[in-house]
Amino acid sequence: MSTTPTVVLVHGAFADAGSWSGVIEELQSHGIPVIAPPNPLRGLSSDSAYIASLASQIDGPVVLVGHSYGGAVITVAGVTENVVGLVYVAAYVLEEGESLGELQGRFPLSPLVSNLKQWTYPVPGADPGVEVTIDEGAFPSVFAADVPADLTKVLAAAQRPLAASAFEETAPAAAWKSKPSWALVAGADEAINPEVERFGAKRAGATIVELEGASHAVAVSQPEQVADLIRDAVRATS
Repeated sequence: MSTTPTVVLVHGAFADAGSWSGVIEELQSHGIPVIAPPNPLRGLSSDSAYIASLASQIDGPVVLVGHSYGGAVITVAGVTENVVGLVYVAAYVLEEGESLGELQGRFPLSPLVSNLKQWTYPVPGADPGVEVTIDEGAFPSVFAADVPADLTKVLAAAQRPLAASAFEETAPAAAWKSKPSWALVAGADEAINPEVERFGAKRAGATIVELEGASHAVAVSQPEQVADLIRDAVRATS
């Protein structure tokens, strides 16, 4: 059984595991085991159960890393026994019994909220579900202002939708109460108000790094800095 934790990278809404490519490359170059599974984006309970199940099947300790909505997912999934640390990257850090909507509602809303596009999807035996993406025209400024324009167009076209119900689901647990945490605040985030990131991270007692000009897509634009924080967590929990 390895004593170096395996890093599990959990992407958020409007993205996929490919958004971690630069971070994965950095971690692998330092010999750190890492996987980036798909986050289903269908709801907090089901998504966190999926990530928790995956983590529990890894031999040895695990550090969970969550970007954006992925932060809410790791907050719940992190109670899994072999999870030894949590890293939040431009992420929601929920309290037990709190929803994304409630946490966001404490602060002025970001431009993301007025630029969401609704879609429907079939749910067997029930009414169609509602999911959201970011309007493609607004995607560059809202999600990835510090990413090259050509790449941003690709990211906008490839975004994965989040079930709208995820904004109202409350967290049944908050793993940061019993596990150490680290957080990166993206200072120029237009998808999540940086005050939301800062508040949640401070409440969790996280070790905080702030990147002043970073957009929400900080894992794409500044993978070295994101990987450095993850390496700090790995070292601390090894």
